[in-house]
This record gives sequence, structure tokens and C-alpha cells, in this order.
Amino acid sequence: MKSLFQLWQIWAVLSAIFAAATAILAKVGVEAIGSDLATLIRTAVVLVLAALIVALGDGFGQIPTVPGRTWLFLGLSGLATGASWLCYFRALKLGDAARVAPVDKLSVVLVAIFAVLFLGERLSPQGTAGVALIAAGAVLVAWQ
Repeated sequence: MKSLFQLWQIWAVLSAIFAAATAILAKVGVEAIGSDLATLIRTAVVLVLAALIVALGDGFGQIPTVPGRTWLFLGLSGLATGASWLCYFRALKLGDAARVAPVDKLSVVLVAIFAVLFLGERLSPQGTAGVALIAAGAVLVAWQ
């Protein structure tokens, strides 16, 4: 039997919990400073934490073996992450966290669409209904 920490579902739920904490903590943190500076501070903390985890796991030794295609796509992913975080912090600065976060989670809907279009993945009827409900929920929460 697999350990709980070998199940993707556990990690996904933990991700959701930390993402929720991120929204609340960031909303408070961005109150007194500009959203771009707040993003920089958050990014620096993430960089230090990730470097520490990689160092403890001896992951730095893998760097010379990383293929060029991997560098390209992780680099592009990093640019997309940076753009997302800058926009997210600006939205938090201007709006309520309880409305910003659900709209941000429309990324779930977009990931499903992009995965079908670009990765050839398929959604089950239940998956399609779930994605539609997420989209509807985000719109309902944001709309006033």
C-alpha cells in the first residue's frame, strides 16, 4: 500500500491549502507596499526555499544533465509564473481576496482546455461538467 505522501491527491490538497493561505497572507502583505515589490519579496522567499529543498535533496548535481528542451519549457513556465504572480498581486492590491482568488482559479478551466487542445488529453463527461461548474462558480463569486 502506498504511503499517503505518495498519492498525488494528498499533494494537490496540500497545494490548495497553501494557495488559500497565500491569498490571505498576500492580501495583508500587499496593503502597505506596491504590488510589484510584494511580488519580488514573495519570489525571493520562494527561490530561497526551493534552493534549500534542492540542496537538501542533492538535486543541484542534476543540473548538468538537464536537457535543453527542459530548460526552454521550464524557463517559459517561469516567465508565465512571474506574469501570473505580478497580475495576481496587482489584483489583490485592488480587489477583495475572496473575489480575486476564485477568478485566479479560472486557471483550472484554462488548464483543462489547453490540455485537451495542446496535450491531447481527454476529459470525461464528469470532468467536463466539473470544469464548467468551476467556471460558473468563479463568475458567480466575482460578479456583483
